[in-house]
Amino acid sequence: MYIYSMARGQTLSALQLVYSSTELQKLGFSYYQISNLVEQNKLVRLNKSHYENAEFVGDMNDFYYVPAFVPEGVICLMSAAVYYNLTTFRPYSIDVAVPSKKKLSSFPQSVNISLHYFSKERLSLGVCDVQVQKNTFKIYDIEKTVIDIISNRNKVGFEETKEILTNYLARQDRNINKLYRYAEKLSCLKTLKTYLEVLL
Repeated sequence: MYIYSMARGQTLSALQLVYSSTELQKLGFSYYQISNLVEQNKLVRLNKSHYENAEFVGDMNDFYYVPAFVPEGVICLMSAAVYYNLTTFRPYSIDVAVPSKKKLSSFPQSVNISLHYFSKERLSLGVCDVQVQKNTFKIYDIEKTVIDIISNRNKVGFEETKEILTNYLARQDRNINKLYRYAEKLSCLKTLKTYLEVLL
């Protein structure tokens, strides 16, 4: 269940899938020990700064890989809609928002990530930090997700957009005022009102 650090008696949690080299060092693992764990197939090197815990026993979610490959990335659009159970569609890749003109290294074949370049305001609005057991990732809140879907309806698809908004409106925890605030900030208010006139 645990991998021990001889330096400080610290352990790697079997509930955390991805570790950064900084996290490993803070736990007391030296570069030499980290290399040994890789050779023993207890850690799998993902890139220069992150490792996958081969003894992970938690519930698997590909979202846990995103911070390793896209540190500034925020899970968005259809991937976020799936997370909130707003659609039955299952995207082939993880939709991740990044700053405009951001240059990133290539991703491994095992992790399919689709980058979406957002303006500074759109990128920073409605970001949530999610922690599941020992794993963390960033994702937009549900209202921001709906507004991003509406703004990108030509790419997402009109039927998919309608399904997502319909499912959102059926939720007891819907927040129409928040939806309006996001739409106004992102110049999407007129389109949102048009959809709402049809669906409400």
